[in-house]
Amino acid sequence: MSNTNTAFSDKCNILSDLWLNYKDEPEFQDFVEYNDIGLSLAFCITHDIVASTDTAAGYINESFDLLLESLGAKDIGYTSLDELLMGFDK
Repeated sequence: MSNTNTAFSDKCNILSDLWLNYKDEPEFQDFVEYNDIGLSLAFCITHDIVASTDTAAGYINESFDLLLESLGAKDIGYTSLDELLMGFDK
């Protein structure tokens, strides 16, 4: 299901950053509403509030895959949201 080019910890950081800084942006409204669990789990894992589980990883990987799909991006091993949003190409 999920491509493994982007490290899981980076997926969590990217989704957490998106949730914190773009959740109120109209272009991300549908994405944020649909991925409310994956985004909040990514935040909690990034900030060591909770430990990851297989179930949490499933939600996070699905949210990350949907983010890539919504942006028309391929997983090339992103390390930050800025890199992803700028279409960084390694």
